[in-house]
Amino acid sequence: MLIPTIITLALLLVVGSLFVSLWTERLWYKSVDFEGVFTTVLLTRMGLFVAFALFGALVVGVNVWLAHRNRPNPLGLRRDDPAARYRMAIAPIARWALLAVALFVGFFSGIIGSSRWESFQLWRNGESFGTKDPHFGKDVGFYVFDMPWLQFLVSYLFALLILTAIAVAFVHYVFGGIRLGNKGPNFSRAAQIQVAVLVGLAMLVRAANYWLDRYAMSYDTSGLFDGITYTAANAEIPAKNILMVVAILCALMFFSTIFLGSWTLPALGLGLWFLTSLLIGAAWPAIMQQFQVNPSEPDREGPYLEKNIEGTREAFGVADVATQDYSAKTELTPKELNASAEARVSTRLLDPTLISPAFQQLQQVRGYYTVQNTLDVDRYALGDDPQPQDVIIAAREVDLDGLQSTQRTWSNDHTVYTHGYGVIAAYGNQRGSQGEPVWVAKDIPPTGELEFDKAPRIYFGEKSPSYSIVGRPDGANPIEVDTPRGGGTAEDEAPEGGDSTANTYDGKGGVGMGSLFRQALYAFKFAEPKIVLSDRVNENSKIIYDRHPRDRVRKVAPWLTLDGDTYPAVVDGKVVWIVDGYTTSKTYPYSESRSLNTATSDTLTEGASQIALPTDQVNYMRNSVKAVVDAYDGTVKLYEWDTEDPILKTWSKVFPDVVEPKSTISPELLQHLRYPVDLFKVQRDVLSRYHVTNAQTFYEDGERWKIPEDPSASGSTKQPPYYLSTSRPGDETPKFSLTSIYLPNNRQNLAAFMSVNSEASDTENYGKLQVLELPSDTRVGGPNQIAAQFESDAGVRAALLQYEQSQNTRILRGNLLTLPVGGAMLYVQPIYIQRVGEGSYPVLQLITATFGDGVGVGQTLDEALRVALGLEEGSAPAADDEPAPEPGAGGGGGEAKTAEQYLADASRYYDQAQAALEDGNLATYQARIDDMAAALEAAQRALEK
Repeated sequence: MLIPTIITLALLLVVGSLFVSLWTERLWYKSVDFEGVFTTVLLTRMGLFVAFALFGALVVGVNVWLAHRNRPNPLGLRRDDPAARYRMAIAPIARWALLAVALFVGFFSGIIGSSRWESFQLWRNGESFGTKDPHFGKDVGFYVFDMPWLQFLVSYLFALLILTAIAVAFVHYVFGGIRLGNKGPNFSRAAQIQVAVLVGLAMLVRAANYWLDRYAMSYDTSGLFDGITYTAANAEIPAKNILMVVAILCALMFFSTIFLGSWTLPALGLGLWFLTSLLIGAAWPAIMQQFQVNPSEPDREGPYLEKNIEGTREAFGVADVATQDYSAKTELTPKELNASAEARVSTRLLDPTLISPAFQQLQQVRGYYTVQNTLDVDRYALGDDPQPQDVIIAAREVDLDGLQSTQRTWSNDHTVYTHGYGVIAAYGNQRGSQGEPVWVAKDIPPTGELEFDKAPRIYFGEKSPSYSIVGRPDGANPIEVDTPRGGGTAEDEAPEGGDSTANTYDGKGGVGMGSLFRQALYAFKFAEPKIVLSDRVNENSKIIYDRHPRDRVRKVAPWLTLDGDTYPAVVDGKVVWIVDGYTTSKTYPYSESRSLNTATSDTLTEGASQIALPTDQVNYMRNSVKAVVDAYDGTVKLYEWDTEDPILKTWSKVFPDVVEPKSTISPELLQHLRYPVDLFKVQRDVLSRYHVTNAQTFYEDGERWKIPEDPSASGSTKQPPYYLSTSRPGDETPKFSLTSIYLPNNRQNLAAFMSVNSEASDTENYGKLQVLELPSDTRVGGPNQIAAQFESDAGVRAALLQYEQSQNTRILRGNLLTLPVGGAMLYVQPIYIQRVGEGSYPVLQLITATFGDGVGVGQTLDEALRVALGLEEGSAPAADDEPAPEPGAGGGGGEAKTAEQYLADASRYYDQAQAALEDGNLATYQARIDDMAAALEAAQRALEK
């Protein structure tokens, strides 16, 4: 009795867990008004499970039953037969064994079938792409929507038939239909026919597989490049046609056994198929590749490589990239410097990867609030300036790890500390007098230039607890910690104390917990009996869970691949999270596959600042959906973005009314939509080689670019792209852009600058990619060369000397930005100083810049650039093209000074430099050092005369 009891309890536990999971999922989908998604997915998976389970169980069950039914008379079987012991064991339980085998195969067939629900829906609802592949002339939709499902069906049927044939052969062997003798196996007539028919059917399925394999070569990844190669077109595809015919003939030979009663023809058929596979399917393509293609590979593969280049650029959305030559200057006249002033003023200087501790220490307010380690960059129109400005922004989220151990009770974790409060934002291009951020939004309640409709509480965010129970009984006091006030310690921040106000959640998000049944469901789901036992869970309570914005979007749109960088924005007075969604495929013809994980990995993903994408191989990618999650009530909105994407159109047929039209996006929201970083990374990876469009040059591979390593990181990770406002050639004003750079494959000089217009409100130019290609003999260094130049420069070293010698400070170098300015290429890097000790944070102390061979350092970018160009500190550039007078050269055109006078000037400049260093005026210090050097050179020349 013990074993049946254990089995029964185990089954009850499995069924109970399944019920709890499905019922709570239904409640969650209903709470976000996406119950249709849950129903569609559930019904599709259930339908596929039942269909495949029944089919698999019937195929195996019927065939095993027939094998057992047509067994020979047991009286004629020998007792010393090796199969006798199996027969004796199975015979008493034959019916149960048959049922068990059928159920086992059916169950796993159902699981396999239900797992392919996405492929089934794409096949059933697939749209046309409107373009045909260049070899077979079939619409691209056939490859993207039909091929995955058809290939799965063929593979499943072949495996099922082979499994069935093995099961049938085993039954016939056990019950005497197949006997092993000295001359080989002997088959009864029934066993012979049944096995022959099953193998013949498997060969027909194999023929169908050969037919599909021809089309699958359009995205095959085994050749010199992805897609159909010369050998594939002239040997492998013809070989598949021949093998398809041979497989059909082989199947007919097996079927002939029904009438002829001999294995001769099936044996000949198998031999023919095996020989054909070896000679036609393998040897012929190998010989052609070795002796016909390899000696003249560039010429043979050229036409096919052109199709690969065209297909790849189209599939990843880089076909229309604007590439232009860019001979970066290494010098700027004062007039050109004045012309580029607007671009410099708008340049983002704060580093989102380093400024988080400053946000945390200056605006955390309480220990149970936190911000992300890497902050986000957005843009806002502030004050009277209609031009949006770069803003570093972070949501102030609740952090249970910030509570003291005495506060970590179930009630506090899940009913008291339930939400964060507001956002923290700072100007991207400004620093305070001590290097601290200049706030755009700060404090609780929020103050600053961002306006809110009501208190911006954050119940849904990237750091929210796994679940919270909110709401209160009628007439009871609120218990959720809300707006901090006063100066109490963390010990007395409970609602009963006087240091914090309390609040009760009144949003529409969450699942109602009014019934004991639901409380029991969630107690089981979260393995927490207190959900049932606590008095704080009542008829007005709601439970909120799955609170990360990406998790919510993934659940309502499981067919999307989501960007790893979710960012907050203030839209119409509310805090929302914006998530970019991608539609992808790996069966786009002639397109080169890319690993999403490899293409998007960089310093930020390695440091877990952004979520790394999965390792999926894709060869088509579109940013088709913009998703918005309300930070207060968790509402999810999906907006159509790429109106031409056939994959999105297909999923919109599967889930009607789930994705809202692009026209419904409000102008206020449009201001904060941006070009997604992961799509840009993938396109950056593609263009590192596919910027070359000539097949011959592509084959030679001498123009390949590489993504530089991040000089700000300690490892060898790739430099991430940067959001910043910059003026690209042709832009009248700076535009919010996403930028990156390339190096030549075997050198460290700069090869190209890549950017994309990221202002979604600029509907005409949004998403336009531009590549500025520098000459191969450029003197502009790459990031690592520039970083080394900054570190070795005498002026920068002098400016940092006092911090390097101090035991109480650390020097942190920020993101190294590359900017096209005034027809030249400017590098800018902020330098932060952080004191050692608890509660310290980095402050932006210096800006380093290089332009050509000059390096400058100052407290503003303008100061650093003036020093780099050799201009007088603090003086305005002249209005014409005349250079400024040489420092220390006597100025106004009088007689040349003597060596003694020059030495006196040098001594005076040195004293002024030391005084400026003591005052912390680094720009003046640098300028006087340069003046001193010029005076010493002039003195040397005077002595030589």
